Amino acid sequence: MEESQSGRTNWRRFAVAVGVPAVVAGGLVLALAEGALAANFTVSGKQFKLSADKLVGEGFTQYSGQLSTDDTENHPGGTVPAAMSGIHSADLFGLCQSVAVGPVTLRIEAGNDPANPVHADDLLIGMSTLSGNATFEDIQIGLDGSTLTRDGAETHGAPLSFGQQARTVTIEGLRQEAYYTSASTFTLNGMDLKLHIGGDHECY
Repeated sequence: MEESQSGRTNWRRFAVAVGVPAVVAGGLVLALAEGALAANFTVSGKQFKLSADKLVGEGFTQYSGQLSTDDTENHPGGTVPAAMSGIHSADLFGLCQSVAVGPVTLRIEAGNDPANPVHADDLLIGMSTLSGNATFEDIQIGLDGSTLTRDGAETHGAPLSFGQQARTVTIEGLRQEAYYTSASTFTLNGMDLKLHIGGDHECY
């Protein structure tokens, strides 16, 4: 965690870092073409980690994009490239999200009861890495990113940017690092939030 000149923790920056929503969406990380995300938000530039035993989604899209950030020190030009993924409806089993700033880690767990997974609608996530065992049904690869429709969102990638979509997506052993996630509704069944000082408490 950053220290001020007086030696005290910069709690304002920490609050920005841990203020991201505990939401996840799936997708394959693609080679990023020139693209732009039509949105009116700015991200902190701090990534968070998220894992899940399993994600099951309906209405999947993915396209290349960029996110605006005020962290120009680490991201010259005020943008970060991101693989953008959207899922119309998703269930997540055994969800864990963590964000670490220096010795402080915020960790959230939910959906550990198989009968009551985490549920989210209209997910959108901007990620840098993702791994897991993914299965797609009725997938289309190599579409114009601006023409995607499966997730029901109004806007996607820039014209002529790379895109793909599928009717369903299932990812087992999900591991992901992301800058941003949003959802129209998000239900964290069995949520457990803890703030850890010192030690290694990230999800993976």
